[in-house]
Amino acid sequence: MTTSWLHLNFRTVFWATAALALAILLLFAFRPQPVSVDVGEVSRGPLTVAVRDEARTRAREVYVVSAPVSGRLLRIGDRAGERVQAGAVIATIQPAPPTFVDERSRQEVEAGVRSAEAALALARAELEGAEARLAHAQLEGARIETLAAASVASQSALDRARLDVRTAGAATANARAGVALQEAALEAARARLIEPRAASVTARAVTIRAPVEGRVLRVLQQSESVIAQGAPIMEIGDPGHLEVVAELLSGDAARIPAGAAARIEAWGEGPALRGRVRRVEPYGFLKVSALGVEEQRVNVIIDPIDPPAAWSTVGHGYRVEVAVTVWQADTVVRTPVAALFRSQGRWAVFKVEGGRARLRFVEIGQNNGDQAEVRSGLNPGDQVVLHPNQSLADGARVRPRPTP
Repeated sequence: MTTSWLHLNFRTVFWATAALALAILLLFAFRPQPVSVDVGEVSRGPLTVAVRDEARTRAREVYVVSAPVSGRLLRIGDRAGERVQAGAVIATIQPAPPTFVDERSRQEVEAGVRSAEAALALARAELEGAEARLAHAQLEGARIETLAAASVASQSALDRARLDVRTAGAATANARAGVALQEAALEAARARLIEPRAASVTARAVTIRAPVEGRVLRVLQQSESVIAQGAPIMEIGDPGHLEVVAELLSGDAARIPAGAAARIEAWGEGPALRGRVRRVEPYGFLKVSALGVEEQRVNVIIDPIDPPAAWSTVGHGYRVEVAVTVWQADTVVRTPVAALFRSQGRWAVFKVEGGRARLRFVEIGQNNGDQAEVRSGLNPGDQVVLHPNQSLADGARVRPRPTP
């Protein structure tokens, strides 16, 4: 009896202990584990908000030299970077050669030449007749003058003789002018038959001179060619006096005052250059981005203020990046932007307290994309969860992920 009772009691205790151990194991197995999260710290320090975008450099004064007349531009060659003095000859333009004449046009021109030759022969014949009439009028006038001196011819006869001489002289002058006119017409008709290869290269030429002292920034027409009046040939400027042009969104440009500090980055090897905004142009323009989005942009002109030796390797038309300061404070409470998210229409963070994530609403001020100004809701030294996911809830247990 006693042995049976002890055996039964042992079995009960054994199975109860096993069930309790199993329950404890299941409890630990299915208990929610702390979520590994990245943690950032709320700090106090300076905060700068800047507008960043790509930009390009350019010489402050760029002179575009164009052709003053139409003609054949002689070869200039690759003179980019060459230094020129004001007034130096930089290009030469000669008269353009005549154009080719097709067969139909040639026959028309040749017919025109024959017509001009016939007209010239007719004008010369008329001149010959006019000269003969003039000679006769002069002889008759001289005879009447003699008779009038002897009181044989009347005064009216003398007047008529003098009139005939003057009339014949005017007709002769008119005939000579007609001959000159037909000779010019014949010359013009023959000139239309001149072939390009037969055109002689004369010394007549127009020289183009440099308007200012500087360097040739680029040559727009290197080879010899026939150009029209006003066609651009080259650009001249001084690459030692550069400015930076940033095409900023109009919304960002409206926040930038004249005189704002700027940083010029990604210009090459070396530290960022300092700059200052000289002018925000008053006129905006439409530009299509690489993604096909229409954007309204405004040119912001920035002057480098570092010594020229610091950026002597930068030239005209170089690509750079600029960061223009629009707001700055020496000391603010700031939090990583990666910790912020929207909840119930307000900014919020998950603050780490006692190993748990606590939802806290915050008031945010300025934001530079990396740090944000905290006006209320957090204090320096607070730990916040970075990049919280949607599964993280208020009060959830969290474990800071080790920093690599």
